[in-house]
Amino acid sequence: MAAKKTVRSRLLELLEQNKGKVLSGERIAEELSCTRAAVWKAVKVLREEGYEIEAGPNRGYMLSEDSNLLAEEGIRPFLDKQEVYLQVYPEVGSTNRAAKEAAVSGKAHHGSAVLADQQNSGRGRKGRQFFSPKDSGLYLSVILEPKGSLRENLILTAQAAAAVHKAVKEITGISLDIKWVNDLYCHGKKVGGILTEAVTDFESGEIQFAVVGIGLNLYKPEKGFPAELEGVAGALYEKREDAEGINRNKLAAALINCLLEETWEIRIPPEYFMNNLVPGHRIQILDGQRTRFADALEICPDGRLKIREEDGTETLLCYGEVSLKI
Repeated sequence: MAAKKTVRSRLLELLEQNKGKVLSGERIAEELSCTRAAVWKAVKVLREEGYEIEAGPNRGYMLSEDSNLLAEEGIRPFLDKQEVYLQVYPEVGSTNRAAKEAAVSGKAHHGSAVLADQQNSGRGRKGRQFFSPKDSGLYLSVILEPKGSLRENLILTAQAAAAVHKAVKEITGISLDIKWVNDLYCHGKKVGGILTEAVTDFESGEIQFAVVGIGLNLYKPEKGFPAELEGVAGALYEKREDAEGINRNKLAAALINCLLEETWEIRIPPEYFMNNLVPGHRIQILDGQRTRFADALEICPDGRLKIREEDGTETLLCYGEVSLKI
């Protein structure tokens, strides 16, 4: 049985749905079936949490359109599947880890998501750290229960990249580039990454569930990127002010919706091929301690990258096998 919502939670949901509109205290109390005093107390709590709620004599309350804190109450109304498990943390070690724990415990199933305003141990491919500073990006993990074996679902990461491209364009109008296999680029700099992890049945080889982690830089951090990321990492917007009118909660919901839509069947969406940076370029392949150059020819339907080696032979590269530098 779902836990009963508090006045604070129901008020935030109502204000998020009417962001930028003044709601009278009387109307709020009536809709929430509580007293005006309870509404005032809930407003006080939300303000202490950082929500910009404006008020005035005989005017009621309004959630500022500039308020952009991530919250379950702000995300859920925009989800296609509103009944799923949804958890939003101010800070967490890793959304992927938290999502896996929720799935293993039985609390979370297909379409459920875990989000955080900050990760202190976010991870990328090959165990690399994913820089996830407070209040400047979106860090979320979605639980999927795909059909078929692990081999058949190697395309999940490509599907996720296409979903991010679609959601970002829908909400912001920005068209991202995709770099095989799991990176998102904007104006030549990496603005997002994807980490897909699966839990399988050892005997059957069937996937029990998969967790798709998405990290997306919305604005450049106030203190800048770490030295090792300068010149490499970027963001959708240079400054927070440039993103005025972009609702983080709505974008988070769009990412979840698009991912569920794109993973409905086992195929790579056309957007992945159309917006990929790699085919047609000379690339450097980093394979363990070995480096070599090749020409990227095309991405195959199963997600592998066809390349022409320097001796003229053509080979196929698989997920996780290499890193690429164009």
